[in-house]
Amino acid sequence: MGFFSSIFGLFGFGVGISVGLVVGYFFFIYFQPTDVQDPDIRPLAEQDSESLQRLLSELPIWVKHPDFDRVDWLNKFIEYMWPYLDKAICKTVKEATAPMIAEQIPQYKIDAVEFETLTLGSLPPTFQGMKVYTTEEKELIMEPALKWAANPNVTVAVKAFGLKATAQVVDLQVFILPRVTMKPLVPSFPCFANIYVSLMEKPHVDFGLKLVGADLMSIPGLYRFALEIIKDQVANMYLWPRTLDIQVLDIAKAMRRPVGILTVKVLRATKLKKKDLLGASDPYVKLRVSEDKLPSKKTTVKHKNLNPEWNEEFNLVVKDPQAQALELHVYDWEQVGKHDKMGMNVVPLKELPPDEPKTMNLNLVKSLDAIDSQNDKGGRGQLEVELTYKPFKEEDMPTESNDFGKSMEKAPEGTPAGGGLLVIIVHEAQDLEGKNHNNPFVRILFKGDERKTKQIKKSREPRWQEEFQFTLPEPPTNDKLHVEVISSSKRIGLLHPKESLGYVIINLADVVTNKRINEKYHLIDSKNGQIQIELQWRTSS
Repeated sequence: MGFFSSIFGLFGFGVGISVGLVVGYFFFIYFQPTDVQDPDIRPLAEQDSESLQRLLSELPIWVKHPDFDRVDWLNKFIEYMWPYLDKAICKTVKEATAPMIAEQIPQYKIDAVEFETLTLGSLPPTFQGMKVYTTEEKELIMEPALKWAANPNVTVAVKAFGLKATAQVVDLQVFILPRVTMKPLVPSFPCFANIYVSLMEKPHVDFGLKLVGADLMSIPGLYRFALEIIKDQVANMYLWPRTLDIQVLDIAKAMRRPVGILTVKVLRATKLKKKDLLGASDPYVKLRVSEDKLPSKKTTVKHKNLNPEWNEEFNLVVKDPQAQALELHVYDWEQVGKHDKMGMNVVPLKELPPDEPKTMNLNLVKSLDAIDSQNDKGGRGQLEVELTYKPFKEEDMPTESNDFGKSMEKAPEGTPAGGGLLVIIVHEAQDLEGKNHNNPFVRILFKGDERKTKQIKKSREPRWQEEFQFTLPEPPTNDKLHVEVISSSKRIGLLHPKESLGYVIINLADVVTNKRINEKYHLIDSKNGQIQIELQWRTSS
């Protein structure tokens, strides 16, 4: 009898423990207390020191750090736009993740992974403040403090082996302080080529995860373990100085840099339409590449000839062969008055094979309008040209080390072996204050050699963007550069036709060590004047 009692006792203990754990977990997950009291709301003046200390973390960052600016206008904008932003972001997420999911699920023998519901909720993120850094480089650096206490509903369904499991993310909280760097700044919309994002501190992340209706994050130990793993993984990938790089524009296209040369040989024209009432026409050809501000190239004038032959060759710079086109216009030269248009045509550069000459016989039309082109039908004559597009090789591609942080250019051939090339670029000045006039120019004195920029009249913030070069037999480690801003006027009767607006003396040891310096210097003998000067030390090695 004692043996059976022991067996039943152990069995009862095991069943009791199992049932107790199940019932306890059920109450822990689903039981909601009814004795929750309303919060005690009191003015800050009535709070004790410990309560105030706890509240400090909730204050906006612009209150604690004066270098952060308030961006209430941005929060208002996001608040009004959030219903539309929510739908647009969710749609983009679905479209971006669909091919990635389809590529990964076969190796895990999963039938499908899909979003049953995807919404970011009704609460938009808020910017607690924003810090903007000012540098002398072509970049914009921002640090927005972002807090987002959201009520999203993200439900993902996983189907495999005829079964279906759902996971739901709810009650998301994210506090992050990222650094967003947009560089280089370029003259093409949206005016920056790349975005670099890094986190200045570990992010705060909190969320609820429900699996088959149960909140897994409520299990003791799992909550803290999961959040720490997420924080560590995100920090390992994006904590400064690590960055997330996002390319917005192709740098070569954005900077409109030359990528090749188009050689155009204008051969001849035939059956040109007569423009003059008396005698034949005097044709010549103007040619240019579209979207280029350079002046057009012109052939010589062939007097009194409706079938002229030129055989003249021109080289044109190409910056975007996929978008640019060669424009050819034939004119009738007139000694007096406006030159008459005889016809034109356009050749898209993307139709030209690289490094292969292509002879084309083009029908001249009045304009590119479809109706005009159809009505002409070659009645204005033909123009024969030979076109060769030669793209630059990678090593011949023009570069700008200032914009992209690449290696500094080398000194030209003939530079002394132990020396180099000192490059001085005078960019601009600010807050210049002349007593009698403000017509500034910059005078540079270096080793007895004097150089001057052009003069800009009536300006307190002139921009020169002028470059000066000095070839030196040895590094200027112990030399100094004297830069002075001078204003002059040619008005008769002035007692002070020339006056100094300030000067600065620059030690060149730093540029020899760092190879490049781009800084603003406060002008001596000037109240607020500044001048921005870039220095480069280029060597042949």
